[in-house]
Amino acid sequence: MPHQKLSALIDAICNFVICNDSSLRGQPIIFNPDFFVEKLRHEKPEVFTELVVSNITRLIDLPGTELAQLMGEVDLKLPGGASPAPGFFRSLMSLKRKEKGVVFGSPLTEEGIAQIYQLIEYLHKNLRVEGLFRVPGNSVRQQILRDALNNGTDIDLESGEFHSNDVATLLKMFLGELPEPLLTHKHFHAHLKIADLMQFDDKGNKTDVPDKERQIEALQLLFLILPPPNRNLLKLLLDLLYQTAKKQDKNKMSAYNLALMFAPHVLWPKNATANDLQENITKLNNGMAFMIKHSQKLFKAPVYIRECARLHYLGSRSQASKDDLDLIASCHTKSFQLAKSQKRNWVDSCSHQEETQQRTEEALRELFQHVHNMPESAKKKQLIRQFNKQSVTQTPGRESSTPQVQKRARSRSFSGLIKRKVLGNQMMSEKKNKYPTPESIAIGELKRASKENMNLLFPGSPAVTLMPTRLKWSEGKKEGKKGFP
Repeated sequence: MPHQKLSALIDAICNFVICNDSSLRGQPIIFNPDFFVEKLRHEKPEVFTELVVSNITRLIDLPGTELAQLMGEVDLKLPGGASPAPGFFRSLMSLKRKEKGVVFGSPLTEEGIAQIYQLIEYLHKNLRVEGLFRVPGNSVRQQILRDALNNGTDIDLESGEFHSNDVATLLKMFLGELPEPLLTHKHFHAHLKIADLMQFDDKGNKTDVPDKERQIEALQLLFLILPPPNRNLLKLLLDLLYQTAKKQDKNKMSAYNLALMFAPHVLWPKNATANDLQENITKLNNGMAFMIKHSQKLFKAPVYIRECARLHYLGSRSQASKDDLDLIASCHTKSFQLAKSQKRNWVDSCSHQEETQQRTEEALRELFQHVHNMPESAKKKQLIRQFNKQSVTQTPGRESSTPQVQKRARSRSFSGLIKRKVLGNQMMSEKKNKYPTPESIAIGELKRASKENMNLLFPGSPAVTLMPTRLKWSEGKKEGKKGFP
């Protein structure tokens, strides 16, 4: 029975599936973003711990002794002289309890969590009971339930034999009888420092406003180095308390009320009293309430830890296995979506270019008509001759069979025409005139439209973009013309 419950618990805790069976490739696969973090934790625990602890010390100030305690390198010094039982006696008590199959009072194991998960699962269905976790249950029914859990027998909590308050009280008893708090003695001082993380003002002075983002980040890191059974049960417990607090309009149990019930079992050192903790009680209770409120964010590794773990395995191709690469391949979907977005933007750009090209064609036709309506003069004859030369390839207003080549020749020809014929003395005289003539407006439009046409035809090519200007002046030199007199 315990193994069946353990299997159910693992299914509840695990949030990723790895499938290499080709027959199941069509099924949806949930990719765990913390996959490489978990992989590094299990395969190289020393590297993983060093990575996490280095970032913890970046956020909170841990003196040498407290840091050594966090790493388990020195004996713990806790308020009130509280300390774990000596190693020999602790091992002996644990061995005796395991021989009896005892769950209560034993060090935390996955098998024990599988048994206690029955209580958590039942309470999730009964969150509306007023005073849940505060009102004590019936001691006789609790003893029956306790014996059943210790013996590993089947329990039917839905039979109506037990009340929700019986189950809730028994869950607190289980946590209270653990050899050390759920967050362990080693982490005690770190949690006190996290409670002191405050924001700074513009002048760099510390304020009284908690820095929630840094507190969440520090808790994420600290939870990563918890023993796996502690971390798994903590996740289940905080999620239960979070859901309970969401129903506080029915059960009258806010996050802070729940924190008062559970902080002694989750954070307080064993055998420590309120007098021992003194001013730290408020910090610990507030810290517990904070964990309940933000529990949905605390069990995700920070992004930089994910990236470091990923690079540890995939930074070198020789280190990456095929399974690793198959899992990472799903991330390429984002790149594909980005490419689709860029393609859509390119199509929109092309349609904009077509509209601009149509406006250019209209401006050219208007200019052609304007030249045609000019009074007879030498200037008009020369402009018409120039238009006639251009008509061999394309006349303004006529569609081209080879648009890219013809547009390029047309733009270069008209632009050169403006430089040589129109923008000579006439433009100088028009600058002196305060009110521009319709002819000057049309010519200015032609110049601007011609440049737009060239840039649209050959975007992003400096060589082509600069070519028309160079050819315009060279043509002028070849013809030996200096402009209109």
